[in-house]
Amino acid sequence: MNYDVFNGDADGICSLHQLRLAEPRQAILVSGVKRDIRLLEKLADNPEVEGAEITVLDISLESNKDSLGILLQRRNNIFYVDHHFAGEIPAAENLRATIDPSPEVCTGLLVDRLLGGKFRLWAIVAAYGDNLHAAARMTAAGLGLTDKELGTLQELGELMNYNGYGRALADLHVTPQELFQAVSPFASPFGFYRESGVLGRLQKGYAEDMARARSVPPLAENDTGRIFTFPEAPWSRRVAGVFSNEKAREMEGKAHALIVDNGDGTLLVSVRAPLINKQGAVSLCRKFPTGGGREAAAGINALPQEQLDAFVDTFRQSW
Repeated sequence: MNYDVFNGDADGICSLHQLRLAEPRQAILVSGVKRDIRLLEKLADNPEVEGAEITVLDISLESNKDSLGILLQRRNNIFYVDHHFAGEIPAAENLRATIDPSPEVCTGLLVDRLLGGKFRLWAIVAAYGDNLHAAARMTAAGLGLTDKELGTLQELGELMNYNGYGRALADLHVTPQELFQAVSPFASPFGFYRESGVLGRLQKGYAEDMARARSVPPLAENDTGRIFTFPEAPWSRRVAGVFSNEKAREMEGKAHALIVDNGDGTLLVSVRAPLINKQGAVSLCRKFPTGGGREAAAGINALPQEQLDAFVDTFRQSW
């Protein structure tokens, strides 16, 4: 049995798509909303997952270490590629791990390295989706792409990333599994852009949600950062990532935080380090329950409401 486990954002989907273009394989798809990162629990909790081939993409090894250990003990062969903080990587013959938490890489770019650039256009889409615009342009150098074509790849990355955000799958326009299956027939993202019936739904939803988001003024702003807050609503959750990325690009010298009411006494927090110094986001978020991510971009899934003031103070002191 084969399992493909991947983050539900652009990076996870484009990473898996590159691998399956290079090595087609029938597999059970395991994914979820972008912040559903403990995906290996779904397999570890099933005792029948034994001796399988498991590919894991774009989810933190540290957040999945217990489940990973269980699956390794069951003699599963695991191929793991990721760019988040990993902690200690298990030494096991049945684990092949490529982990690089450098701020200018994403999982799609790591897969591109492993494949020798064979499906590089999809790696560029992944990089744009993870707000790595400079890395995307650098990766595209030498391919002879026009500005219009780069704009198309950027739009695809941002739309696929936008689709991954939500508290539950019901918040999304398309499930990550469905979106992966929609891109699967296309070796080129330009073909997907021209011919996919899914894309129009994402474009319409994105335009409506971002119009609402852009009308919201900052809650607080100083020389080093801006903080925004959104109400409890599906549109708020859907735009959390792309809105944070957009604001970070607007003012590259400032850090940014977006706080969304989860409606249950907790807050969803997205943090972006200044683009001129992509450091500090994950260390800030890891100081609070359910926090994690990477140096340039991190988040807190369920910040207790009573810790909001502490978060704001820590945010202001972090840059």
